[in-house]
Amino acid sequence: MAYDHEEQEQMASLKAWWNQYGNLLTWALTIVLAGYAGWTGWNYYQRTQSTEASMLYNELQNAVKAKDAAKIQRAATDLQDRYVRTAYAQMSALVAAKSAIDANDLPRAKAQLQWVIDKGADAEYKAIARIRLAGILLDEKAYDAGLALLATDFPSEFAVDVADRKGDLLVAQNKLVEARSAYQLALDKAEQKNPGRQLIQLKLDAIGGAVAKAAA
Repeated sequence: MAYDHEEQEQMASLKAWWNQYGNLLTWALTIVLAGYAGWTGWNYYQRTQSTEASMLYNELQNAVKAKDAAKIQRAATDLQDRYVRTAYAQMSALVAAKSAIDANDLPRAKAQLQWVIDKGADAEYKAIARIRLAGILLDEKAYDAGLALLATDFPSEFAVDVADRKGDLLVAQNKLVEARSAYQLALDKAEQKNPGRQLIQLKLDAIGGAVAKAAA
């Protein structure tokens, strides 16, 4: 097929452009396609992980209903080993810790709560684990260790629970002035409809009542 002079010039220009930029364009397109494939694959992986973890967590919940402590611990361990990046892994550790406490297996409960503190990605789950572990340490008379667990930043919604637990630990150490301050802070932070207010007030009254305010 014959080409006229103008078409031949256009083809020559296209060939010259391709010779100069074609290789670069091919590499750029390859990188873009690889990135898209990677992004798509990662999203699929995340969805698959979440679905599988959800199914395993449902098995754990069934074990809770059946009060099968051994199966609870196995399911929790599987979730933590295989789906560590999911929220289900953190939730399973908290459930397994409660089951262990109910079975009076405090070492296992502490290990599950410590796993959330060390491996958890969500600040809320880590906060719950710290508060619960501090409660176990209170029972074990490891008061300084319990207070150390609470000496960190917590999400604001846990302010009442943290102050209340600090008060319990300080009372156990007979540091009543500091304990009153902690309980008072818990009351100040608690909403009026908070069902825990009455118990906090009772504990505060038991050690001498509200903190005396400085004269104006």
